[in-house]
Amino acid sequence: MALVGASIHADRVAHPQTVRPRTSLAARVAGWVGLLGHLAVLIFYGASGLVAPPWAVLVLLVVWLGLLVLAIVALRRRPAWALAVPVAAVAIWFAAISAGDAWLNWTA
Repeated sequence: MALVGASIHADRVAHPQTVRPRTSLAARVAGWVGLLGHLAVLIFYGASGLVAPPWAVLVLLVVWLGLLVLAIVALRRRPAWALAVPVAAVAIWFAAISAGDAWLNWTA
């Protein structure tokens, strides 16, 4: 039994799981650009109150916050993927406002 425990310990020492590959500077810069882009999209989400009812603006802001969490997680794990978050945010916002205009008669 002691031999099995020693074998497991040796594997953990030989293959540490806490070591991550270092991300490139370009990927980290891209991640921060994506996060700043997502913050810029907040203007569109906030201005939705000109067209959408308050409940829809609240739902859109909750979606924006969820995407912010996703952007932060992406920034920490795979920074280059944070660039996709503002693109997705704009697409979601445009789809929601267009759907509200078409099916719920939201007008300015």
